[in-house]
Amino acid sequence: MASTTLFRLATRSVRPATFARAAYVRPSLPTRVTAAASFVAANNFSISAKLRSGHEEETYEEFSARYEKEFDAVQDVFELQRNLNNAFAYDLVPSVEVVSAALRAARRVNDFPTAVRVFEGVRAKVENEGQYKQYLEQLEAIRTELGISLQEELYPKSD
Repeated sequence: MASTTLFRLATRSVRPATFARAAYVRPSLPTRVTAAASFVAANNFSISAKLRSGHEEETYEEFSARYEKEFDAVQDVFELQRNLNNAFAYDLVPSVEVVSAALRAARRVNDFPTAVRVFEGVRAKVENEGQYKQYLEQLEAIRTELGISLQEELYPKSD
């Protein structure tokens, strides 16, 4: 391709870019459909992004109640792991009640590795080892009831 052809292509006047051509309108379509299509086409390349979250500001108690309810409704491993990923994605440590509901859900779907990893997630989210020990103390009863071991018990560090 000659350099003059590239120059002509680069300097060609720019037409409005849309994925759906709004210039051709079939007479059989109602006008509100074509108006909506042109509105969508005009907003395809926006300069500022509209950021909206699915949740308004929620308190820690509402967060805990929501995730307890979600873990109570878990029916398979995929749902369990998805809910755990979502719960641990926030910049807070889930409450003892949420962790307890997650452990019961892991037992219900018969997923021992995920139950062990719940404690690994708690350990990663807390600020210090003392807080992790408090979680372990509060969850000791459910751990013994469900027969869940910790990673430290399964793979002790040999110093």
